Amino acid sequence: MLRLYHLLQKPMRNIWVIFKREIGSYFVSPVAYVVGAAFLVLAGLFFVLPFFFGQTDASLRNWMSSIVVLLLFIAPMFTMRLIAEEKQSGTIELLLTSPLRDWELVIGKFLAALGLWLAILAFTLVYVLILRIFGDPDLVPLVTGYLALLLMGAAMLAVGVLASSLSPNQIVAVVVAFAILLVLWVASAMTNVFGTGTLRGSIFDYLAITKHQDDLMKGVVDSRDLIYYLSIVVGCLFLSTRLLEARRWS
Repeated sequence: MLRLYHLLQKPMRNIWVIFKREIGSYFVSPVAYVVGAAFLVLAGLFFVLPFFFGQTDASLRNWMSSIVVLLLFIAPMFTMRLIAEEKQSGTIELLLTSPLRDWELVIGKFLAALGLWLAILAFTLVYVLILRIFGDPDLVPLVTGYLALLLMGAAMLAVGVLASSLSPNQIVAVVVAFAILLVLWVASAMTNVFGTGTLRGSIFDYLAITKHQDDLMKGVVDSRDLIYYLSIVVGCLFLSTRLLEARRWS
């Protein structure tokens, strides 16, 4: 255990340095405030509007589904500058020549974006409090629903990091990330095209990013859903690392 601690001490310290640098840059940039504020305003509207139409269900399931739609747009915005800006400004060369491993850089930047998402998501817990005060919601779907939002956010942000590592242009990074996420979003529709019983239909059915949120938001935790989201995170961060390594040796 002591040896493992010494092996991980330096990587963890490097990741922490990158994390602090990136999370600090978020809070000095107007993008995080504007996008975060817009998200919270829309989230509040999605929470309040059903009550005006007489829907008094003590559940946040429909609200969480709306949040996922918002996440489809804000995740690329939160990640567009992470690596693309380093390339554009030329600071990526300094980072690559420093005693910092590529995977440490990628993970540190990803965790900063994930930390920002968690901070914004924490503000929405007020809606859980409101439901607890004025209703009697089932806590299990609420907990697993927020787990779904966390995993969905992590997966989308990892795709955004990959897109940011592909291009030195932040706008292009946003477009690429949104295009990839849109493909994963509409994959469920392709299942209907090819049929649920076919091989291609089964592949598209598994790739559909929204399909894996349904059970979690109902209070059912399936290991296949957890593996799906974690696979996207690990796969995208691995590819981002490889792209940085290719740049190092080019």
